Amino acid sequence: MRLNNQWLPFLLSVRDGTTDLGEPPVTLPTVGTNLTDLTLKRKRVTVRELGGCMSPIWPSYYTDCSSVIFMVDSANTTQISSSCIQLLSVLSAEPLHTASVLVIFNKRDLPCTMSLVEMMSLFRMDDIIASATQPITTVELSARSGQGLQEVLGWLDSTLTD
Repeated sequence: MRLNNQWLPFLLSVRDGTTDLGEPPVTLPTVGTNLTDLTLKRKRVTVRELGGCMSPIWPSYYTDCSSVIFMVDSANTTQISSSCIQLLSVLSAEPLHTASVLVIFNKRDLPCTMSLVEMMSLFRMDDIIASATQPITTVELSARSGQGLQEVLGWLDSTLTD
């Protein structure tokens, strides 16, 4: 998930209902791993961000994982099929069979992205959701503008157990 330390103040201002978000930080693809601690519902949550190039080591983090946020770069059409294969791999991992899953189609603000209907069709999300053991939610997001961020935060809140 693209939730690194640069985005934390941005997320917190949205969470507190502030309407002036200011300029979003410059974004870069995640090359390694990032850790971010959030407090939601008075519970500390550690978000481990693993870049797509790190997919060979993803399984080493599955055991302690209760929720998965899988972010798809909707503007990178050359990687769509690869992203779908990675998502299927994540969903089929035994330790994640009961994890809540959020699939985020990011960069919805760019003119070169496919529509959500096209993305859902390419991923065959209806079939994936119907056959998965996990509860799966999909959201379209623009991390730069904040569109869809409330839905992501709402999902995070709903996945926390009291």
